[in-house]
Amino acid sequence: MSGDQIQIIVAMCVYLGSLIAIGIYYAKVANESSDNYFIGGRKLGPWVAAMSAEASDMSGWLLMGLPGMAYWCGLSDAFWTAVGLAAGTYINWLVVAKRLRRYSTLAGNAITIPEFISNRYKENKKVILTIASVFILVFFAVYAGSCFVTFGKLFSALFGLQYQIVMIAGAVIVILYTFLGGFLAESVSDFLQGIVMIIALCAVLTVGVIAAGGIPAILDNIKSIPGFFELFGIAQPQLADSVQQLDAAGKPLFGPVGNYGLLSIISTMSWGLGYFGMPQVLLRFMAINKSSELKKSRRIATIWCIISLFAAVAIGLTGRALYPAELLTQSLSENIFIIMSTGLLPAFLAGVVMSGILAATMSSSDSYLLIASSALSRDIFKGVFKKDATDEQVMLVSRITLLVVSIFGIIIALDEGSVIFKVVSFAWAGFGATFGPVMLFSLFWKRTTRAGAIAGMLTGGGMVFIWHYLISRLGGVFAIYELFPAFVLSCIAIVIVSLLTKKPDQAILDEFEAAKTYEC
Repeated sequence: MSGDQIQIIVAMCVYLGSLIAIGIYYAKVANESSDNYFIGGRKLGPWVAAMSAEASDMSGWLLMGLPGMAYWCGLSDAFWTAVGLAAGTYINWLVVAKRLRRYSTLAGNAITIPEFISNRYKENKKVILTIASVFILVFFAVYAGSCFVTFGKLFSALFGLQYQIVMIAGAVIVILYTFLGGFLAESVSDFLQGIVMIIALCAVLTVGVIAAGGIPAILDNIKSIPGFFELFGIAQPQLADSVQQLDAAGKPLFGPVGNYGLLSIISTMSWGLGYFGMPQVLLRFMAINKSSELKKSRRIATIWCIISLFAAVAIGLTGRALYPAELLTQSLSENIFIIMSTGLLPAFLAGVVMSGILAATMSSSDSYLLIASSALSRDIFKGVFKKDATDEQVMLVSRITLLVVSIFGIIIALDEGSVIFKVVSFAWAGFGATFGPVMLFSLFWKRTTRAGAIAGMLTGGGMVFIWHYLISRLGGVFAIYELFPAFVLSCIAIVIVSLLTKKPDQAILDEFEAAKTYEC
């Protein structure tokens, strides 16, 4: 191992050690009760709530997947995705946050998303609880897998180590500190990781622009690539066996400009719809100390999101100017952040910046594992099978679930050729379509019925699989990102079934009205 590699690994080990120390520090508080372990006793301040929500939401795809997309096919896909995500972030904090904080407290002091939806409709037979929990387990296993892929790619690219070994080692580190500290440790570490992520993105972008000769030089370079710097066209690398081809001078080859019309824009911007159903974000709304602090959190979260997304897209474009023929497959293109960091920064600083990828990955994977474990232990085990379960029993089942979900995530991540962005996009669609519509209708339409909520979740979650694996293969208009049609069909199902079934009981309607002004 070279001296530079040793400096990088020392910086990253210091960072990892600090995260594990946070887990140990909060272990005592977390283990006092399941409420503390799963939602931190609703004591998050506005800065921690905002930064931890965004850090846990963005994951490693922000530093690897999004720059990789911009590097591979240019501005349009990455830009419209970023616009959708920024808009979704703002609207979610503006519209959903305060109402959910109030309603979740009023509806039986719910501390998980499935528990809130179930309590909202005052169901005796916990059908909603079970369906919601199963979808969370399935999609968070996929999400955790995407994070473990990031670990494997990072350490494999940096040190030439075997992908599968370092991927599993990274998963073990995440499991360790999530296991110890629970939601409070996760949120505080996510706050720190959000800071590391945005500093890393801005630092790498700055040195990249300088190394490339400034913004005019970068623009001249990428404008020479057909479709690369267009909002309504897309670059198309010339491939042979999934590898981009080079000309005699070693310059990467691109085909004719691809069309990027209204349907493509709707498809990519629909990423923003996913926010309404993201459990890791919605849980922060529920966990903030006071609903009056959400306005401050909204501003912090939106500013962080816009800066980070802009920097990530710009890094991909700058990377293509700096290293035009370095990364010749779509999977490898997701290493552009790593290549720029190690190539342009002193070794120790590169290690600090690489910690930004660790920050993004760990801030997300710990959230996914914790929410998945709460879905089985609190919502299914205690909510359905053993209603008199003690806190100790709930915590034990939670930690067993955490390990099982992690194992499934590791299995998903074993394929070294996985494209992080594609893995994340499927899980994102799953959560957005399963929980987004039912959350919005539950919070803002009092005529929504329990049967309507069930129909919406089943339609949304099921359609993600059907559209992704069957309908999208028809091509053309059907190639749209599965989140959009699944979200729309879920909304339609909720409205139709709710109108066809009996009006909610008066107690449900009264609680709905009370939630509008409830102070907490």
